[in-house]
Amino acid sequence: EVPIVESGGGFIQAGGSLRLSCKTSGFTFDDYSIGWFRQAPGKEREGISCISNKDGTIYYADSVKGRFTISSDSAKNTAYLQMNSLKPEDTALYYCAAGAAPLPDEDYYGYWGQGTQVTVSS
Repeated sequence: EVPIVESGGGFIQAGGSLRLSCKTSGFTFDDYSIGWFRQAPGKEREGISCISNKDGTIYYADSVKGRFTISSDSAKNTAYLQMNSLKPEDTALYYCAAGAAPLPDEDYYGYWGQGTQVTVSS
């Protein structure tokens, strides 16, 4: 069973919205932090938003602050990333990960999904 599966990506025009989902299984959701990362072509993967399922601590990168909202639903073992006012520079492969702390550092995350593509046209 794959521990993390992302969904919700797609092709959208600038200014539009998408909601990504991160369905988890095989571990205790409430004990972990969930991080959303993205990797654009030719660029390194970057952490854009994280949430602690223990205490609700949330992090946003400056590039998405005010436009993206992270949330999690313990009853569904699922986290979400609501993305509004999308820009062409948001185009990337978006990954969900589960790990030890709500920090935008890959080293803290042990479980990773396969990613979901988001493409924003101008």
